[in-house]
Amino acid sequence: MTERIACVGAGRMGRGMAIAFAYAGMPVTLIDLKARSADGWARLSAEALAEVRSSLQLLAQLGAVPADAVERIAARIRLVPDDEADAALAAATVIFEGVPETLDAKREALARVCAAAPADAIIASTTSTILVTDLVPLVTHPQRLINAHWLNPAYVIPLVELSSHEGTSAAVRQRLSTLLQGIGKQTVECGPAPGYIVPRLQALIMNEAARMVEEGVATAEDIDKATRYGLGLRFAAMGVVEFIDFGGNDILYHASRYLSRTLSAERYTAPAIVDTMMAEGRNGLKSGQGFYDYRGIDVDAYRLDVLQRTLGMLRHAGQFKPPVIDPP
Repeated sequence: MTERIACVGAGRMGRGMAIAFAYAGMPVTLIDLKARSADGWARLSAEALAEVRSSLQLLAQLGAVPADAVERIAARIRLVPDDEADAALAAATVIFEGVPETLDAKREALARVCAAAPADAIIASTTSTILVTDLVPLVTHPQRLINAHWLNPAYVIPLVELSSHEGTSAAVRQRLSTLLQGIGKQTVECGPAPGYIVPRLQALIMNEAARMVEEGVATAEDIDKATRYGLGLRFAAMGVVEFIDFGGNDILYHASRYLSRTLSAERYTAPAIVDTMMAEGRNGLKSGQGFYDYRGIDVDAYRLDVLQRTLGMLRHAGQFKPPVIDPP
């Protein structure tokens, strides 16, 4: 099945998603649901298309897009005004809603989408703050509703977090995952909880970084250097949970106890699962079980793979230094 893509909301997120599909060779309709004067529409249209071309030209400067392909890629994006929106929605099979982050805005947009779109069209809200369960009352045929949280810039960052409610059809989840993976995205699924996965993790890190600047623990520059060449590099090579297992849940257990005593019990007390795994001796790779099961795997091959991933990130960051074989 060839999906027909529409992005509702011609702001930053809508434009970014449209570029992602156009970059992957797919035509996409970018729909503005706000009634505008002729001059207002001309300004919005010119601004949106200029941003699309500017983004593609930046990619071309970095060698990610051939310079002579910018206009051809941009031409895959069709911008549609409010008075043509219903016809465009009726022709779509997957609709990404990207209007402002208020329930009133979502209610208005989703009512319009549901009135015009086919009953089997997937409706994927891109909200980063509103739970999918809160959107269910706003749609008809809720089995087709799912949240798809893209990370900015949407045409560069490969991750899209999918959050469904208990009534979301399994076929809808599969169709949307297949579509997104087909344009080069990595999809993950998470339950209807505030913050998805990435924002929930990064909010803690960003707040702690700001707190360290506030307390004079380190400069912003040194915190960023530590993030880029330590924390970020390691977590780019290994996932956070894999990292717990690789070093050992017992290390996290003891570190959490120390930090909760010396810094903040509220921020650093470990969750019950860490205490339980410690009591059960499930401390990761070294014990054969942790969050993952390592029994029966080739541990040496796994360690080699982790090292290879880490060296790859070192090279990417320009930090790999060859050994000095014969010192002067």
